Amino acid sequence: MIAGELYHASDPELVAARKQAQRLMRDYNKTVYGDDDARRKILGDLLGSDGGAVIRPPFYVDYGSNIHLGRGVFLNYGCVLLDVCPIFIGDNTQIGPAVQILTADHPRDPAVRAQGLEMGRAITIGANVWIGGGALLLPGVTIGDDAVIGAGAVVTRDVAAGDTVAGNPARPI
Repeated sequence: MIAGELYHASDPELVAARKQAQRLMRDYNKTVYGDDDARRKILGDLLGSDGGAVIRPPFYVDYGSNIHLGRGVFLNYGCVLLDVCPIFIGDNTQIGPAVQILTADHPRDPAVRAQGLEMGRAITIGANVWIGGGALLLPGVTIGDDAVIGAGAVVTRDVAAGDTVAGNPARPI
């Protein structure tokens, strides 16, 4: 799965990992401002690595263990990170509310889809990136350092360092 190979989401090992992530998400999403120690502990158990991110609940993941956050990362309310493949977010990146970062994908061939097979592609977001509210990052994209993603953008392709993109599909502006 992590390598982008086809897999069955119903595999018992994957189901157990998602259940564990759901328990941790439930606990995290019950916290309130000031529950810093509890939040740090839960994120330590949930995420692959965390450089001290501030994440406003609610926050949703598939597994959590494939998410790697740099120092000073901020995620606003309602973000969804579907991490069937790794998600890397660089230092000091700020992510607006209701942003979706989706590594999960499905085969284009209907016969393969009918077999219940899924796949994914990693997403990498550089340092000091600003992602506006409601943006959607699709599987396999890379966002360069210092880029800006406009609110509501649908990012289907890589974004170069320092570029500003907006729209559906996202294009440089």
